[in-house]
Amino acid sequence: MRRLRACLGAAAAVGLAAAGTTALVAGSASGATSALGNRWYAAAPYLMPLDNDPPDPAAIMDATGLKAFQLAFVLAPNGGGCSPTWGGTAAVSSDTAVQSVVNTIRAKGGDVSVSIGGYGGTKLGQVCSDAAATAAAYQQVITKYGLHAIDFDLEEPEYENTAAIKNEIGAAKILQQNNPGLYVSVTTAGTADGTGWFGKQMLLEAKSQGFTPNNFSIMPFDGGFNGAASQTGALTNFNQILQSTFGWDQATAYAHEGFSGMNGRSDTGEFFTQTDFQTVLDYATSHSMDRFTFWSLNRDRQCTPADNGGRTSGTCSSVAQNSWDFAKYSVTFAGATPPSSTPTPTPTPPGTGCKPAWSSTAVYTAGNEVSYNNHNWKAKWWTQNETPVASDWGVWQDEGAC
Repeated sequence: MRRLRACLGAAAAVGLAAAGTTALVAGSASGATSALGNRWYAAAPYLMPLDNDPPDPAAIMDATGLKAFQLAFVLAPNGGGCSPTWGGTAAVSSDTAVQSVVNTIRAKGGDVSVSIGGYGGTKLGQVCSDAAATAAAYQQVITKYGLHAIDFDLEEPEYENTAAIKNEIGAAKILQQNNPGLYVSVTTAGTADGTGWFGKQMLLEAKSQGFTPNNFSIMPFDGGFNGAASQTGALTNFNQILQSTFGWDQATAYAHEGFSGMNGRSDTGEFFTQTDFQTVLDYATSHSMDRFTFWSLNRDRQCTPADNGGRTSGTCSSVAQNSWDFAKYSVTFAGATPPSSTPTPTPTPPGTGCKPAWSSTAVYTAGNEVSYNNHNWKAKWWTQNETPVASDWGVWQDEGAC
């Protein structure tokens, strides 16, 4: 699903979560600002701060009026263990790079939420011993960054693991109790019927534990969707699932429902344009939905040279657009007025200037550039004999046609 695409070992930390000790997020040493209104956290688009050619959040804020960002993804360490990392590789406990991004955003009056899970990597709910240990790992993230919001992105393959989902939902409930005012969203896969069997089982687990987040959001893409009409149809069906699962009326269900889209070309070749986003935004606001977000700001720019339709990229949308066009829909959902848009650009022809041809025997390190199949590619880390292919979790970053 998403996206081309991340248990605290200390006994004292586990005891903190298990005992229900309140964590005062506003008093964190991270320099957290006062919380924004919940509507901003509900509108925060996803941003990978360490991968996929991260854009400058300050530039996005200046251009669009956006105030909140959903930083992705916190995972278990690739080598195993119940401690939070960025993308499975960068320990939260020693992080300075993401903290710098957070500081930049807060210095301009904004704030961040952090997303845990996603499509790739090992999730903490899979490796931590129970809900209390899982919550203790996430509490480290909340305390480190002084968070006022957190997103549980529960999808394949984790949401097929009953024990893992029990840990994640249990952890979410503990964090909600221990951090008063914490905005909690739960994001899962979308289908034409709303969500699939595993998504419904996740909702039943939440019901059994007595856990109600600010919203349950679905991702209506990568599932045979075709534009906004198919997405709003899925949202309508998901609303009915929420009603039947929790015994809510329609309005209450919409007040706990969210949309998480994918801008431009999806992983499976679907296309969602600015017009589609406007249609879904109108649906979300007219039904008083709680959340409207998308994957991702790293992709919210036109490919250079334009490659509209031929590939899915983690660093551009593959549709004709101005930079940050899609972020402006989040700003509108939050209740603010973004600056006037300039006309959408006409795609430019593929450029020239191919880098040296990729070699299966050469050793490449981070930043090395090659050409392969008429595209330029940049290495993210050390590699040898790995064919360049577009994948957010792979070693090569596609820089466009040449």
